[in-house]
Amino acid sequence: MHWVYVLENNEGGWYIGYTSDLEKRVKEHQGGYGSRTTGLKEGWELIYCEGYLNKADAIGREKFLKGGSGRKYLKKQLFHYLNK
Repeated sequence: MHWVYVLENNEGGWYIGYTSDLEKRVKEHQGGYGSRTTGLKEGWELIYCEGYLNKADAIGREKFLKGGSGRKYLKKQLFHYLNK
């Protein structure tokens, strides 16, 4: 399974990524080893994920979510979470 995921830090910033091992990847981000972006901030928590059988589909979805329309989609999808 391939995963597209969204993490949020304690300042409200988002990180969107893709992985084939979601649990391991989230722990890497939380430990400061996930990427340069997540290594600079703390308090990363998983707030959203989608699973795909095909790697290319997951990578395509990640690219979409990182764009303007994708972020708009995520804000609609996470409306109740974001307005808690």
